[in-house]
Amino acid sequence: MLAIFKKIKDRVEAFLNEKNIVTDCLNKIEEKTGIKKRYLALGAVGVTGAYLLFGYGASLLCNLIGFVYPAYYSIKAIESPDKEDDTQWLTYWVIYGFFSVGEFFSDIFLHWFPFYYVCKCLFLLWCMAPVSWNGSQILYRHVVRPLFLKHEAKVDEMVSGIGVKAMSAAENVTREVLTTLVRNRTIGPAEPEARRLPSSSTTEPSVD
Repeated sequence: MLAIFKKIKDRVEAFLNEKNIVTDCLNKIEEKTGIKKRYLALGAVGVTGAYLLFGYGASLLCNLIGFVYPAYYSIKAIESPDKEDDTQWLTYWVIYGFFSVGEFFSDIFLHWFPFYYVCKCLFLLWCMAPVSWNGSQILYRHVVRPLFLKHEAKVDEMVSGIGVKAMSAAENVTREVLTTLVRNRTIGPAEPEARRLPSSSTTEPSVD
């Protein structure tokens, strides 16, 4: 357990020593107040936790926590030559996607429970934690991967069938549109018949 907390502490220290917008703000506050940025970060975490418990708009804050930090490190993983971090954050986004879909159907009931957003935030932090028992890795290996391998063939067949049907529907729609356009360009409105003027000559009665 001590090794886990030490690893988390080292990761936090590494993040605080990086050059980014968060550390720039913390450095400026540290220069003005004299309070070390690690204590400022701890204070920010405490305020965030209190806001998740009692504040308005806790859902938005929780979603930002689960999105902004992983998005930042996902971009860094894309730009780095190492592919291990790519797999790490791809796994996180897979779990985040499954969780978001499940939450869409259960949120109407779950958000009434006490400490819901705190638990949700802790769950997302667990999924992105730099530890061996990372939540996204565990859930992927024990839940998502077995389900995917079990139903992969059926899902591929379903997706392929949907793709074929979509292409067929698109071809039919395109054909109908082109046919309509060609018909409208080649077949114009019927020309009105020319009005004939009445003949000025009258037919003379024949004399026997």
